[in-house]
Amino acid sequence: MAIQGLTKLPVKIEITQAIKLLERLAHVNTLLGKLDVELTHSKASKQLMQLLSLQESVESTKIEGSQVTFTDMMESSLKKSDDSDIIEIQNYMRALQFGYESVENGYPVTTRLIKQLHEILMKGSRGEISSAGEFRKIQNFIGPTNRLEDASYIPIEAHLINEYMENLEKFINTDSYGRLLPQNHLKSDGYVINEQAAPLLKTGIMHAQFESIHPFLDGNGRLGRILIVLYLLQQKVITHPIFFVSEELEKEKARYYDLLNGVCGDRSDWGKWLLFFVDASERMATKLLDQLNKANRLLTEGEQLIENEAERKLWITSFEQPILTVAKGVEMTGYSPNTVRKALHQLVDKELLYASNTERRNRKYRNYALLRIFVN
Repeated sequence: MAIQGLTKLPVKIEITQAIKLLERLAHVNTLLGKLDVELTHSKASKQLMQLLSLQESVESTKIEGSQVTFTDMMESSLKKSDDSDIIEIQNYMRALQFGYESVENGYPVTTRLIKQLHEILMKGSRGEISSAGEFRKIQNFIGPTNRLEDASYIPIEAHLINEYMENLEKFINTDSYGRLLPQNHLKSDGYVINEQAAPLLKTGIMHAQFESIHPFLDGNGRLGRILIVLYLLQQKVITHPIFFVSEELEKEKARYYDLLNGVCGDRSDWGKWLLFFVDASERMATKLLDQLNKANRLLTEGEQLIENEAERKLWITSFEQPILTVAKGVEMTGYSPNTVRKALHQLVDKELLYASNTERRNRKYRNYALLRIFVN
């Protein structure tokens, strides 16, 4: 039988669950701080941010069923593609960038921003007809088929969306006068997680509540995962858009969806979901920190072999675009084709990049050492 019903925020969890969560939060926050420091001191911070954004975009759309890989996206960036999965990933990156710039300019995560992000996500994609940037006007459901009787979860009715989104927005953006949301719906004993809770816990609640409201006909999952990084940026837990959890969520996709459904209905269990979310965040932060450390070591080791500025520029460029052509190198550096071609050949001679002998036209120069770091 499908789960129905959704409680407004704030939420309550068991005391034992709260103790476990609070014990883990300090460690995760330390890891997030190290991530920010690592990127701040990187010579290729802009390039690595682009790479991490692409990795997140691929992993998040993979949860929705996309088969496009990180390497596929690298290849597709060298030519125009009309593949719908590739368009969705490109839209995801555009929405991430728009959201990051909005938060950086002082705009909070609000319903207005959420609708703008949804419009960017849907542009030119398969779901574009699904009222891009507008809340759904009809009932929808989540399940393995297109039949209501097979649904695992039936979200709130369309006429309630604005009311629930207003509640979510107030939870996200704590009242400037310190007024808290009503808690009279929280009947049992336990630990209340309200607007004053730790940012990572609020992030987990925000994501699950948004997914449960399911305000759009399509794109809710992708948008909900974008909101994770935007809210952490808004709360200054991180200062760069580098912390993405989608890869860890995709690894345990069945559990992810089951626990999201578990916060809905009459017997919602927010504690289990939050423990899962914090654990996934810890694993992802650890992995990202390892990737950044390895990438920065690779960059430094390569620079020690480089003899001129053109080589150095192309080497750093390969950290944003690990698969290069001469044309792409010209576009990204502004150097002449002859200068780019010569520098790329020198990087191949130094075994920093690889070029296949079988490719004659539009030869590709691959930073395989970097791809090994970021491709599972």
